[in-house]
Amino acid sequence: MTEKATMQALARLVPEGSRVLDLGCGDGSMLAYLQRERACTGYGIEIADANVLACVRRGVNVIQLNLDEGLAMFGDASFDVVLQIDTLQHLRNAEVMLRETARVGRTGIVAFPNFAHWPNRLSVLRGRMPVTRRLPYQWYDTPNIRVGTYKDFEVLAQKNRLRILDSFGLQDGEVVRFLPNARAGTAVFHFERSA
Repeated sequence: MTEKATMQALARLVPEGSRVLDLGCGDGSMLAYLQRERACTGYGIEIADANVLACVRRGVNVIQLNLDEGLAMFGDASFDVVLQIDTLQHLRNAEVMLRETARVGRTGIVAFPNFAHWPNRLSVLRGRMPVTRRLPYQWYDTPNIRVGTYKDFEVLAQKNRLRILDSFGLQDGEVVRFLPNARAGTAVFHFERSA
């Protein structure tokens, strides 16, 4: 997946001038892109010292925080958009954080590795956990504490009364709308709380 094409695909879901909260923002590249290309403002949340420093160097406002501790510091609908790009699979309290995303943001955007992508299925059929560009770790050294699929997220969203505004897969920087559960390495969902 090309990083720039992925950022462009995700940025199209963020209205210009939005106030954005990027959960697990890493080095701040996505938020910096949104500031530059979409005139957005906001904050990144990151735990790793090196990434916090990289955010500061990029000019991205960042708060050092462990997401497993929650988002109590933010009020309801404090942000137009809350991003969880490659974050959900690392969290112990993924469902709670998904609800918090919907609480603090008017909309949320989640992207995560889709375990049901066909090369992963083939690997499991051969009796091995997948190791791919999107899931580049062995089962015993992965930072991902959970795996999920495109279809799993649809069920989780319904359970938590989230209305999906848009959803698609990403593969090699390309948007995949036909059979994304099997054909895409990344699942992307844009959602809001149901009324």
